[in-house]
Amino acid sequence: MNPTLKLAVIVLIALEVSFTQVWAVNVALIVIGLIILLVAHIRLRTLLWLTVVPLFFASALVWSLMLRGNATSHFLIVLFTRMFVYVYLGATFTQTTAPLELTRSLEQNAKLPSKFAYGFLAAFNLFPKIRAEVATVRAAALMRGQVLHVWSPQLYFKVILTAMTWSEQLADAMTSHGYVEGAPRTYALTIPLKPRDWVYFTGSLVLVQVGLFLGLP
Repeated sequence: MNPTLKLAVIVLIALEVSFTQVWAVNVALIVIGLIILLVAHIRLRTLLWLTVVPLFFASALVWSLMLRGNATSHFLIVLFTRMFVYVYLGATFTQTTAPLELTRSLEQNAKLPSKFAYGFLAAFNLFPKIRAEVATVRAAALMRGQVLHVWSPQLYFKVILTAMTWSEQLADAMTSHGYVEGAPRTYALTIPLKPRDWVYFTGSLVLVQVGLFLGLP
């Protein structure tokens, strides 16, 4: 499916699930998301993380509501399954969509301004450098006998200062490569909107509506 339509359908389904209490639809979405992830050959370790982490938080939420004693079993099941819907739907998008392909689609199909599209791509590609910078700052602090924990504000303050320097360097690099904001652009690779993309988009939404409004529990 086209990346823009894929993102739109996932966001719309997540919003609908947030305001409805049909646990059968939640379970169906979880199964579909799991199938998509398996077809996409997701790593077992990643799949385990996507299952264990929401399982912990969903169980804690349900347990706290059970202790209060003011929630029905139906509502508890809805909350429990809804957590997995969010995680699995998000994973189906991130695991099957390349960031560069999404950027190109948002710029060409969703008419997102190029400065926002490429700003998103630049921010995404900076994540590995940010992790490396965090490790460097912590190592430098240890050499001075100072331990910087995850919650230490000094750690993030130094990383933010470095990231601001990177942003200036990135802007200069884009300008030196001929990027001009607002100027007409050509595309090295065109992301088309095919009729089958609209079929998948419409069909996915229709199936969810059928499950939500035809009396499923």
